[in-house]
Amino acid sequence: MPSDVELLTAWRAGDKPAGEALFDRHFAAVNRFFRNKAGDDLGDLVQRTFLTVLEARQDFRGEGSFRGYLLGIAYNVLRHHYRDRQVGRAIDVETVSLADVAARPSEMLAARREHRRLLEALRMVPLEHQSLLELYYWESMSASEIGEVLGVPEGTVRTRLRRAKQLLEERLTQLIEDRTVLATTLACLDDWAREIRAALD
Repeated sequence: MPSDVELLTAWRAGDKPAGEALFDRHFAAVNRFFRNKAGDDLGDLVQRTFLTVLEARQDFRGEGSFRGYLLGIAYNVLRHHYRDRQVGRAIDVETVSLADVAARPSEMLAARREHRRLLEALRMVPLEHQSLLELYYWESMSASEIGEVLGVPEGTVRTRLRRAKQLLEERLTQLIEDRTVLATTLACLDDWAREIRAALD
Protein backbone atom coordinates (compact mmCIF):
# COMPACT_ATOMS: atom_id res chain seq x y z
CA MET A 1 0.00 0.00 0.00
CA PRO A 2 1.49 3.38 -0.99
CA SER A 3 2.31 5.82 1.80
CA ASP A 4 0.65 9.20 2.19
CA VAL A 5 3.80 10.89 0.89
CA GLU A 6 3.84 8.67 -2.20
CA LEU A 7 0.18 9.37 -2.89
CA LEU A 8 0.65 13.09 -2.37
CA THR A 9 3.66 13.21 -4.68
CA ALA A 10 1.79 11.32 -7.38
CA TRP A 11 -1.30 13.51 -6.97
CA ARG A 12 0.74 16.68 -7.30
CA ALA A 13 2.27 15.22 -10.46
CA GLY A 14 -1.19 14.85 -11.98
CA ASP A 15 -2.19 11.33 -10.88
CA LYS A 16 -5.89 11.81 -10.13
CA PRO A 17 -6.47 8.27 -8.71
CA ALA A 18 -3.65 8.92 -6.20
CA GLY A 19 -5.47 12.06 -5.07
CA GLU A 20 -8.71 10.15 -4.73
CA ALA A 21 -6.96 7.47 -2.66
CA LEU A 22 -5.47 10.11 -0.38
CA PHE A 23 -8.86 11.79 -0.04
CA ASP A 24 -10.56 8.49 0.81
CA ARG A 25 -7.90 7.68 3.38
CA HIS A 26 -8.24 10.97 5.29
CA PHE A 27 -11.73 12.23 4.50
CA ALA A 28 -13.27 10.95 7.75
CA ALA A 29 -10.79 12.82 9.97
CA VAL A 30 -11.18 16.11 8.09
CA ASN A 31 -14.96 15.73 8.01
CA ARG A 32 -15.02 15.10 11.79
CA PHE A 33 -12.84 18.16 12.35
CA PHE A 34 -15.36 20.45 10.64
CA ARG A 35 -18.56 18.64 11.60
CA ASN A 36 -19.33 20.52 14.83
CA LYS A 37 -17.88 23.80 13.58
CA ALA A 38 -18.99 24.41 10.00
CA GLY A 39 -22.77 24.01 9.67
CA ASP A 40 -23.85 24.30 6.03
CA ASP A 41 -20.28 25.07 4.95
CA LEU A 42 -19.00 21.59 5.89
CA GLY A 43 -18.52 20.27 2.36
CA ASP A 44 -16.92 23.47 1.12
CA LEU A 45 -14.38 23.56 3.97
CA VAL A 46 -13.44 19.90 3.50
CA GLN A 47 -12.93 20.52 -0.23
CA ARG A 48 -10.95 23.69 0.44
CA THR A 49 -8.66 21.81 2.81
CA PHE A 50 -7.74 19.17 0.24
CA LEU A 51 -7.36 21.81 -2.47
CA THR A 52 -4.94 23.70 -0.23
CA VAL A 53 -2.93 20.50 0.22
CA LEU A 54 -2.72 20.12 -3.55
CA GLU A 55 -1.69 23.73 -4.09
CA ALA A 56 0.86 23.87 -1.23
CA ARG A 57 3.49 22.26 -3.42
CA GLN A 58 6.50 22.04 -1.14
CA ASP A 59 5.00 22.41 2.35
CA PHE A 60 4.92 18.74 3.34
CA ARG A 61 8.13 16.75 3.00
CA GLY A 62 7.25 13.70 5.05
CA GLU A 63 8.35 15.10 8.40
CA GLY A 64 5.74 14.30 11.02
CA SER A 65 2.45 12.70 10.11
CA PHE A 66 0.46 13.62 7.03
CA ARG A 67 -2.72 13.51 9.14
CA GLY A 68 -1.29 16.16 11.47
CA TYR A 69 -0.25 18.28 8.49
CA LEU A 70 -3.70 17.90 6.92
CA LEU A 71 -5.56 18.77 10.12
CA GLY A 72 -3.27 21.77 10.58
CA ILE A 73 -4.40 23.00 7.17
CA ALA A 74 -8.02 22.30 8.16
CA TYR A 75 -7.53 24.40 11.31
CA ASN A 76 -6.19 27.31 9.27
CA VAL A 77 -9.01 26.96 6.73
CA LEU A 78 -11.50 27.15 9.63
CA ARG A 79 -9.84 30.25 11.09
CA HIS A 80 -9.86 32.02 7.71
CA HIS A 81 -13.47 30.98 7.15
CA TYR A 82 -14.69 32.71 10.31
CA ARG A 83 -12.35 35.66 9.86
CA ASP A 84 -13.76 36.25 6.37
CA ARG A 85 -17.33 36.03 7.65
CA GLN A 86 -16.69 38.72 10.27
CA VAL A 87 -15.96 41.64 7.95
CA GLY A 88 -14.16 44.42 9.77
CA ARG A 89 -13.80 42.35 12.93
CA ALA A 90 -10.70 40.41 13.89
CA ILE A 91 -11.28 36.86 15.11
CA ASP A 92 -9.15 35.67 17.99
CA VAL A 93 -9.55 31.88 18.11
CA GLU A 94 -8.16 31.91 21.66
CA THR A 95 -11.13 33.91 22.97
CA VAL A 96 -13.98 33.69 20.43
CA SER A 97 -16.27 30.66 20.37
CA LEU A 98 -18.62 29.39 17.68
CA ALA A 99 -21.49 30.51 19.87
CA ASP A 100 -20.13 34.06 19.41
CA VAL A 101 -19.68 34.03 15.63
CA ALA A 102 -21.93 31.32 14.17
CA ALA A 103 -25.62 32.14 14.09
CA ARG A 104 -26.72 28.59 13.47
CA PRO A 105 -26.29 25.82 16.01
CA SER A 106 -24.61 22.59 15.05
CA GLU A 107 -26.48 20.31 12.67
CA MET A 108 -25.07 17.28 14.43
CA LEU A 109 -27.65 14.97 15.86
CA ALA A 110 -27.05 13.28 19.19
CA ALA A 111 -29.40 10.68 20.58
CA ARG A 112 -28.46 11.11 24.24
CA ARG A 113 -29.16 14.27 26.18
CA GLU A 114 -25.61 14.22 27.58
CA HIS A 115 -24.19 14.07 24.07
CA ARG A 116 -26.25 17.06 22.98
CA ARG A 117 -25.10 19.04 26.00
CA LEU A 118 -21.48 18.10 25.35
CA LEU A 119 -21.69 19.25 21.71
CA GLU A 120 -23.37 22.47 22.79
CA ALA A 121 -20.74 23.10 25.47
CA LEU A 122 -17.95 22.51 22.95
CA ARG A 123 -19.38 25.28 20.78
CA MET A 124 -19.29 27.63 23.78
CA VAL A 125 -15.55 27.36 24.47
CA PRO A 126 -13.06 29.38 22.39
CA LEU A 127 -12.55 27.93 18.93
CA GLU A 128 -8.93 26.99 19.57
CA HIS A 129 -9.94 25.10 22.73
CA GLN A 130 -12.80 23.38 20.92
CA SER A 131 -10.44 22.26 18.17
CA LEU A 132 -7.90 21.05 20.71
CA LEU A 133 -10.51 19.05 22.66
CA GLU A 134 -11.96 17.46 19.54
CA LEU A 135 -8.49 16.47 18.30
CA TYR A 136 -7.76 14.97 21.72
CA TYR A 137 -11.06 13.12 22.16
CA TRP A 138 -12.12 12.32 18.59
CA GLU A 139 -8.77 11.79 16.89
CA SER A 140 -6.98 10.36 19.95
CA MET A 141 -4.05 12.63 19.21
CA SER A 142 -1.19 13.09 21.68
CA ALA A 143 -0.08 16.51 22.91
CA SER A 144 2.86 16.29 20.52
CA GLU A 145 0.59 15.52 17.54
CA ILE A 146 -1.84 18.30 18.49
CA GLY A 147 1.11 20.68 18.72
CA GLU A 148 1.94 19.77 15.13
CA VAL A 149 -1.62 20.65 14.08
CA LEU A 150 -1.80 23.94 15.99
CA GLY A 151 1.81 24.92 15.41
CA VAL A 152 2.69 25.20 19.12
CA PRO A 153 5.09 23.31 21.44
CA GLU A 154 3.92 20.16 23.23
CA GLY A 155 4.16 21.83 26.65
CA THR A 156 1.88 24.61 25.45
CA VAL A 157 -0.64 22.04 24.24
CA ARG A 158 -0.66 20.34 27.65
CA THR A 159 -1.32 23.67 29.37
CA ARG A 160 -4.04 24.62 26.91
CA LEU A 161 -5.63 21.18 27.14
CA ARG A 162 -5.97 21.51 30.90
CA ARG A 163 -7.55 24.92 30.42
CA ALA A 164 -9.82 23.64 27.66
CA LYS A 165 -11.12 20.84 29.89
CA GLN A 166 -11.73 23.35 32.66
CA LEU A 167 -13.67 25.65 30.32
CA LEU A 168 -15.70 22.72 29.00
CA GLU A 169 -16.66 21.73 32.54
CA GLU A 170 -17.68 25.33 33.27
CA ARG A 171 -19.91 25.44 30.18
CA LEU A 172 -21.46 22.08 31.05
CA THR A 173 -22.17 23.42 34.54
CA GLN A 174 -24.01 26.36 32.94
CA LEU A 175 -26.04 24.08 30.65
CA ILE A 176 -27.00 21.28 33.05
CA GLU A 177 -29.14 22.32 36.00
CA ASP A 178 -29.58 18.85 37.48
CA ARG A 179 -26.49 18.32 39.66
CA THR A 180 -26.79 14.54 39.45
CA VAL A 181 -26.86 14.61 35.64
CA LEU A 182 -23.96 17.08 35.67
CA ALA A 183 -21.87 14.82 37.90
CA THR A 184 -22.58 11.83 35.66
CA THR A 185 -21.77 13.82 32.53
CA LEU A 186 -18.44 15.03 33.92
CA ALA A 187 -17.53 11.57 35.21
CA CYS A 188 -18.28 9.95 31.84
CA LEU A 189 -16.86 12.72 29.65
CA ASP A 190 -14.18 10.57 28.02
CA ASP A 191 -16.63 7.76 27.23
CA TRP A 192 -19.28 10.06 25.82
CA ALA A 193 -16.74 11.95 23.72
CA ARG A 194 -15.69 8.61 22.19
CA GLU A 195 -19.34 7.66 21.60
CA ILE A 196 -19.92 10.92 19.73
CA ARG A 197 -16.81 10.24 17.66
CA ALA A 198 -18.17 6.82 16.76
CA ALA A 199 -21.47 8.40 15.76
CA LEU A 200 -19.64 10.84 13.47
CA ASP A 201 -18.31 7.91 11.48
